[in-house]
Amino acid sequence: MGADVRKGEDRDGDRPSGGGDRPAGDGGALPAGGDEPVADHEYLSLERELTFLLRRARANQGEMAREVHPDLESAAYGLLVRLEEYGRQRATELAAYIGVGKATMSRQLRALEELGLIAREPDPADGRAWLVDLTDEGRRRVTHVREARRARYVTQLSHWDRREVAELARLLHELNGVMGK
Repeated sequence: MGADVRKGEDRDGDRPSGGGDRPAGDGGALPAGGDEPVADHEYLSLERELTFLLRRARANQGEMAREVHPDLESAAYGLLVRLEEYGRQRATELAAYIGVGKATMSRQLRALEELGLIAREPDPADGRAWLVDLTDEGRRRVTHVREARRARYVTQLSHWDRREVAELARLLHELNGVMGK
């Protein structure tokens, strides 16, 4: 079974299995007529690790969504977390944060409202707009799932120094800022 595994991946095709000892630059493709690599090894490794991390994150988000409510769409979990962290907001603010259009946001909010996880109320500053917030039940469920997730991180990273965890969080925050531009 190992014969069909591509170099640098495990059997499920997701996780790198080595190759990190190569010098920088030897993993890049050569441009036509040039002798400098297009992509350095470090950036190819970054792409591979981010792809693996994002694939796992999507799967984990789906699990967390189902823990909040069995009928909750994976994509809607991020909305609930945003509302838990920042409180009530306009639907347009949520759509901009998540990066979806008004129609998609409206559909997601309607589904969350039907599940009893959010409620809408008129915005006192603008009678045409609505504010969205977690219901008490929504807040209870999201808080429970997030606390369980944090406990899992503590267990999984127990062999890391807290400064390493903080540095990883800082670097990911910086990366998110750069990627968002």
